[in-house]
Amino acid sequence: MTQAPQADTADRTDAVNVQTVLNEHPFSRFQWVIFALCFTIVLLDGFDTAAIGYIAPSLISEWGISKPALAPVLSAALFGLAAGAVASGPLADRFGRKAVLLASVLVMGLACLVSGWSHSIEELTIWRFVTGVGLGAAMPNAVTLMSEYCPDARRSMLTNAMFCGFPLGSALGGFLAAWMIPNFGWRSVLILGGIAPLVLLVLLVLLLPESVRYMLGKGYDVQRIRAVMQSITGKSLQSVQRFVMTEHKQVEQGQSGLAVVLSKRYALGSVMLWIAYFMGLVIFYALMNWMPVLFKEGGLDPKTATLVAALFPLGGVGAIFCGWLMDRFNATAVIAGGYALTAVSIWWIGQSAGNLGGLVAVVFIAGTIMNTAQSSMPALAAGFYPTSGRATGVAWMLGIGRFGGIAGSFLVAELAARDLSFSEIFTVVAMAGVVAMVALLVKHWGSPKD
Repeated sequence: MTQAPQADTADRTDAVNVQTVLNEHPFSRFQWVIFALCFTIVLLDGFDTAAIGYIAPSLISEWGISKPALAPVLSAALFGLAAGAVASGPLADRFGRKAVLLASVLVMGLACLVSGWSHSIEELTIWRFVTGVGLGAAMPNAVTLMSEYCPDARRSMLTNAMFCGFPLGSALGGFLAAWMIPNFGWRSVLILGGIAPLVLLVLLVLLLPESVRYMLGKGYDVQRIRAVMQSITGKSLQSVQRFVMTEHKQVEQGQSGLAVVLSKRYALGSVMLWIAYFMGLVIFYALMNWMPVLFKEGGLDPKTATLVAALFPLGGVGAIFCGWLMDRFNATAVIAGGYALTAVSIWWIGQSAGNLGGLVAVVFIAGTIMNTAQSSMPALAAGFYPTSGRATGVAWMLGIGRFGGIAGSFLVAELAARDLSFSEIFTVVAMAGVVAMVALLVKHWGSPKD
């Protein structure tokens, strides 16, 4: 594609390469607004994920239901997340990132708000599924849109930094739920979880632009593209008559997003990304759901077991450092190394029974490494696909991966039923990290180079 002139000459030429401008111009206030909006979307996902767990005891008490009867409510959102992600990717590649983001945030907000007035476990389960559909559609499109406004040299770091909204949202959900439930009841948490996205929706309508790379790919009017580029550069670009885009990834003209993802060129890499992300969530949900029980059975008192297990999800902020490494070295190899270290550290947890100090340290280390690797996967997927298939590629990885969360919970239950020991259970779970590492190495070696 035509090489663009330097960004500082953009106002005196008839053609400008948008990626050249993004690479050479300082990260603008306009781009920081996009970052903040996408960050908030991810934060709301984390809030919702954490909040439902905190209201569970209140549901058992108020409705007089058993713990097993609560399982559909807790898993409904996971199924919704998978469905929303898989469906939204092709839609975003066809109709635009912004349109799908607005629709998904609207669905998420309304469904969560209505769920606050549920009067039965069945009704709440349905609305939790619908909420999950909205969340599942929003997350990948936020990642995609953000990545398409980043300079090449900082794309992974900025995308990973945006993803840090998830653990922060989870922490916020826990703190707010702990205060709100005793004072206002469990319904207040869901109502707040519905109002916040609807407020955000107004800001998204007013402030969020469509992806400039998407607009170029779809042949949007030059005036719309010029307005966005002027907001980034702070310069008048009225003399610019043409904007171009360098697309390093090879793709056939007119292919749909799904066709790109499943094409001969990208199919192997796509499958390996799905496997890696799936295995990562097997680890995350297996340990998040079962560590307190396993630690209790390993000899810790219930309170200590809960506190030690709570250290595991705290390491997500390490994704910023991982993003920095991804921008400077081979991104696939960096994350593959993260999964390898994840496997080692999880195996080590199984060897630390009876040593509280060692257990505390290794749980925190394992959580930091695992969450860092997993949080970096969307940035890796966004960089792997061309513009025409990026939303679908990211969304399908996230959607298919969600089933790993469901599998992880069942895996430990099955291992426990077979009377495996404490160390054996953690050894089996650690193997998921090995599989994820191998999958990424296969992607690296087997995918064609552009």
